[in-house]
Order: sequence, then structure tokens, then C-alpha cells
Amino acid sequence: MPVVISMLRGVNLGRHNRIKMDALRSLYISLKFRNPQTFIQSGNVIFETSENDLALLSKRIENAIHRKFGFRPDVVLRTAAELRDIVANTPFPSRRNLEPSKILVTFLADAPDAQASKALLEINCHPEEVHIRGRELYIYFPNGMARPKLAWPLIEKTLKVRGTGRNWGSVTKMLQLAESFEAATRIGQGS
Repeated sequence: MPVVISMLRGVNLGRHNRIKMDALRSLYISLKFRNPQTFIQSGNVIFETSENDLALLSKRIENAIHRKFGFRPDVVLRTAAELRDIVANTPFPSRRNLEPSKILVTFLADAPDAQASKALLEINCHPEEVHIRGRELYIYFPNGMARPKLAWPLIEKTLKVRGTGRNWGSVTKMLQLAESFEAATRIGQGS
């Protein structure tokens, strides 16, 4: 059974779009997902499912959240295998000694087209460093994320693709959780 990481966009930021993680976990259980586990308060859920169509699955989750909580956040999904590739293919190798809290991975709903990607990469945002790899946007903010030169509204307008960002620490922790799920599944199957 594939392990999937679900990331909700824009929940629990300020007073709007609030969801308690136990209520979110209950919603995922009601959708017949196995072993949903939340990670931090920003709407990350790791779970197992037999469904393979992630686009359809994303819409199903969005609709259920809308029915239950009255708003519709974007839901971006990645499999454990995809998240493993995202971490392995980072443009910021560990030997560079970059601060993980200053690395942001934005998980895009779709891969931006070549023209949009080129336009984003041409924006002068020095000293920030930007890389696009498929459906992921990696940004290093050497001065922190509080006042970035490359702000999310500009990114979204340029790429014409919606997404949700997670810092490097969260990305690697979600991968660890997903891999724990996979290991438990293998043990449960007697592998």
C-alpha cells in the first residue's frame, strides 16, 4: 500500500482556515486512509492508501475538507518515493553547510512550463538562490525568510502554478515518517 504525504496550503496561518490536527486525522480516517499521522500544525498528513491517482485523491481530500470545515485549501500530494527523490536531488548538498531553516521547498501542484520557469529564474533576487526541478521549487534564503526578495505572490504569478512550501527540516522529517510507515508495512507483510 503506497505511503502518501499530504500537504495543505494555507491552514492554521493566523486566525483563518483553522483545523485541529486531531480533526484532520479523523477526516482522513473517514476517507478510509490507513494510519493517518499528522506532522506539525500546518496540515501535513502521512497516510497509506490503495489509490494511485494522486490528482483525483487530492480533489477528494479538498472536497472533504470543504464539506467538514467550510473552506477549500489546496492539497498537494507526494508519494514517499517522490519525497525521497526530492530530498536526494536537492540542489543544496549538505556539504555546503547551509542552514536547513533557510531552505524552502515549494511543492507545486503541477510542473510549470519552460517559459514560466525561465521567467522566474531570470528574476534578480540575489542573494537568494532559486532552483526548479520538476514540480519542486527549492529556494535558499541566506538572510532568512522574514523579508524575502522573492515573495510567494510573485512566484505564483510568474509560474502560474499553485503550491505550498515547507522548510527543509519539515521535508526531511516527513520523509523519515513516511519511511517508517513503509518499514512497518514491510514488517507487517513479513518481508
